[in-house]
Amino acid sequence: MIERLRREFNARYTAEGYARLLTDLEARCGTAIRFRVAETPVFLPQALLDRLAETGRELTERLLGDAGYLAAAEQSIPAGYRVAGESAHPHFMTADFALVRGGMRDGDGELVPRLVELQAFPSVFGYQAVLAEEYRRAYGLGGERPGELRTYLSGLDEAGYWDLLRRTIVGSHAPEQVVLAEVTPERQKTLPDFRVTAERLGIAVVDIAEIEPAGRKLYYRDARGRQIEIRRIYNRAIADEMMAKRVRLRFDLEAEWDVEWAGHPNWYFRVSKFALPYLSGTVGGCAMPAHEAVPPAAFLSDFLDGQGFGPGYAALQRAGVPLPERRSLGAVYDELLLKPLFSFAGKGIVFAPSDAELEAIPAGERGQYLVQQRMRFEPTIATPHGMTQAEIRILYAWPDGGRMTAAMSLVRLGRGAMMGVDHNRDMEWVGASAAFGVRGK
Repeated sequence: MIERLRREFNARYTAEGYARLLTDLEARCGTAIRFRVAETPVFLPQALLDRLAETGRELTERLLGDAGYLAAAEQSIPAGYRVAGESAHPHFMTADFALVRGGMRDGDGELVPRLVELQAFPSVFGYQAVLAEEYRRAYGLGGERPGELRTYLSGLDEAGYWDLLRRTIVGSHAPEQVVLAEVTPERQKTLPDFRVTAERLGIAVVDIAEIEPAGRKLYYRDARGRQIEIRRIYNRAIADEMMAKRVRLRFDLEAEWDVEWAGHPNWYFRVSKFALPYLSGTVGGCAMPAHEAVPPAAFLSDFLDGQGFGPGYAALQRAGVPLPERRSLGAVYDELLLKPLFSFAGKGIVFAPSDAELEAIPAGERGQYLVQQRMRFEPTIATPHGMTQAEIRILYAWPDGGRMTAAMSLVRLGRGAMMGVDHNRDMEWVGASAAFGVRGK
């Protein structure tokens, strides 16, 4: 989007530089990268990144300050996953944004950001910092103007970034007694992030299913087989994966344990796609006003009402979403997406669902889905393979006793309907990328 830097990068790009990027990236992470890394970073106005960061913070504060929303979100936590020892606030937030032409309500043709989703769950903080460094190294970026390309947000530098993560993840404990817990971490595509984080912070990476209980304490085994008490868990285990794989833990999640959570599991449900209908002002009786950055969304249970349409349909229509006037099994909702509330990496999303697809979801399960106005990402990144779309994620850390801080951004590049790296595997100049913020033009 900074045209001068985009032209310079494209003119200087070489396949050898990209090969060096991949080799050095794997060496830094200590493991293979099993998802597609984009050939290019993106160069964005710092003002845009700051605007996105402020929007994500504002939306989070709006949710956490609304007692009615929090009470409703509390009911979304499934049985068996209501974990004790909840923190006063989420330790991590991510806010994903699309760039669209004219927005949902503006109609002025300008390029504007729109929220894809909020999630109170950590992202690849460690890997992303390394990726940005390796982009700089592989392509010699910022050599003559090293301060022009900014990696971190909120005025952070590298040292400040890692200090923020240390305070959020490790807290006041000895690193040896802090673990990064995931479901079979060695098999996860995010293993590069686990390796970087563990090395930098001095913590262990453990399979959550191998954590051992004894009394009110939890333990893990180190490389020598010693049993080490866990005082704090950096939680990377995604609840829907645990449910889908029927992971059996050795300890009861809902019991009281002498342990702290960095990224308490309850917040995964409290701040998620569940929030989108509230933030877009389509929930009846909710005093939360619609936010201009949030596309209209409604719970499927509110959208369908027997043989007709429910209040969610009327709310989307009032918000300007083009919808058919009558229902029939052959009807297709071209302007909608169907999304399961608790899924990760785009799993289960249906574009332009038919009425038959909506109707096929049992009535008792429709509260676990939402329909959302489809956003058409504006291609903004010029590449040798054509204009490419960017989804921008802002990563926030919120340490105990501190404040919610926008720390870094993450970018996904794609030319398909879906932006996740798994959905752009057979293309070039797409995939996981990093953003450099640039002041001025």
